[in-house]
Amino acid sequence: MGIIINLDVMLAKRKIKSKELASYIGITEQNLSLLKSGKVRGIRFSTLEKICERLACQPGDILEWHADVSATDRDELGDA
Repeated sequence: MGIIINLDVMLAKRKIKSKELASYIGITEQNLSLLKSGKVRGIRFSTLEKICERLACQPGDILEWHADVSATDRDELGDA
């Protein structure tokens, strides 16, 4: 997966517990855990906005992109 989720890092930096953030956002702790682990297919902008609001950060502090090696290899081979 090319998208890395750094939510755990931001929670630690801000000294905020997952339970508190989940409550603030209005989602279950289980759904927040799935988000933190990257096991979700997407995130609503309203959820991302609430996360950024509570953690006083930018979306780029939470989400980062890295090139997927397998996709890069396919591009170089012209199979993409």
